Amino acid sequence: MTFNTNEAIAQTYSRNNGTHHTHFTHLVTSPKVAFTLAESRLACITTLVTAKAAFTLAEVLITLAIIGVVAAITIPSLVKNYNEKAWATAQDVFTKRLEVAAIQLNTEEKLAGYNSTMDFVNELKKKIKIINVCDSNNLSKCFERTILTADGQEVDAASLKTSAQLAKEDWGTETVGVQFANGINALIAYNPQTDQQPFNNQFSATEASMAILYDVSGHKNPNTIGKDINQNANVKKLGCMIKKDLVGGMCISQILAPDTGYSALSKEECEQIADAGYGNNRLYCGGYTSDYWAGAVKACGGINNMPNNNQLTQFANYIYNTDSISSSGTTSRLAMDTTKASQFLSASQYSNYFYVWLGQENISNNDAYYRVFGLDSTGFNDRDGNGYSYVLAVCLDN
Repeated sequence: MTFNTNEAIAQTYSRNNGTHHTHFTHLVTSPKVAFTLAESRLACITTLVTAKAAFTLAEVLITLAIIGVVAAITIPSLVKNYNEKAWATAQDVFTKRLEVAAIQLNTEEKLAGYNSTMDFVNELKKKIKIINVCDSNNLSKCFERTILTADGQEVDAASLKTSAQLAKEDWGTETVGVQFANGINALIAYNPQTDQQPFNNQFSATEASMAILYDVSGHKNPNTIGKDINQNANVKKLGCMIKKDLVGGMCISQILAPDTGYSALSKEECEQIADAGYGNNRLYCGGYTSDYWAGAVKACGGINNMPNNNQLTQFANYIYNTDSISSSGTTSRLAMDTTKASQFLSASQYSNYFYVWLGQENISNNDAYYRVFGLDSTGFNDRDGNGYSYVLAVCLDN
C-alpha cells in the first residue's frame, strides 16, 4: 500500500479553486515524496536510534569519575617506578665514576697517606669534578640537614661530624661535605689507615679509602636512605636502634664492643682528645696504659654522645619491663627481657649480662661510671672503670 501525499493535496485544491490548479500542482508535486509503510517504520526507528547516540550528563560524570579513580591508582605507581629507576641509574653511574677516580689515585699511589678527610678530598677533586666542599662545621651547606632512614626516623646529617659518627669504625678523621658537578651531594669520611695497591686490578679503592653517604637528588625530596640516598659498605646504620620515647629520649645510634668496635687509648692519645674538646672539661688520662673509657669517648665523638645516668636508668626500666629501677646502687629481683636486650647481649663478651659506659667520670676517684645489666639485677658503679676491657660503648645521636 502506497501513500502519495502530493497528489492527494493537489486534487483537493483543484476542486476548491480550479484557477490555481496548475501552479499548485507544480508546487506540491516537485519533488514527489512517497513512503511505503515499511519505509515509514524504518524512518521512525532510525530517528529513535539517532536520538539515543548522545550521552546524558550523569553518564559523562560517571565516566569521568571512573577515569579519575583509575588515574589515582596507576599514576602514583608509574611515578614511583620512574623515580626508582632514575635513582638506581644515577647511583650506578655515580659509584662507577667515583671508583674510577679512586682507582686513578691508587694507580698514581695517591690514595693513602692523608691525615684528614679535607686533604683527601682536595686530591680527589683532581680526578672528579667537585664544585663545593664544606667542612665538618658546615655540612648542611653541602648536604640536606634532615634525612630519613628507611623506617622513617629523622637523622640530623649536620651531626655526623666525624668518622666515628658516620663510619662503622672510628678512623680519627672529620666528615666533609661535597657537592659534585653532576648534582650529587655527599658526606665523606676518609680512612687514613687505607692501603694502596697500584698493581692490583681487583682492588676496591673506594671501599678501602672512605665512608660515603650520597644523595643523587641533591637537596630535593624525598631525602630518604634506600631511595635517593645511598651509602657504601663503610657507613654505619643511621637512625635510632630503639625508639627514643622508650629509652629516656636518647637515640642509640650504635653499640660498640671493646677491642672490635672501639679501642683503648694510651695516656698520650687520651690527652689528645681532651685537648680536642670532646665535651669534658677534664679527662683523667693518668694511670692507665689502656684507657677503655677514653676510647669509648673518642669512638662516640665526645661524652655528650654517650648516655647519662638518668637515660641509662630509663633504659633499664625498658629492658626489665618496670618503672622501679633506682638511679643509684643496685636494684634486684628483676627479670631481663632478653629479646629487648638481644643487641647488647650479642655485642657483649657475656651471654647473661653486659656493661655500658656513662659519659661521665667520678672526678674524686678518677674513674668512669658504668651500669651493669644482669638477668635479675642492674646497678650503677664506678670502680676503676677506665681500664675495664668488657664495657660496651653506647653512642647516641644527639
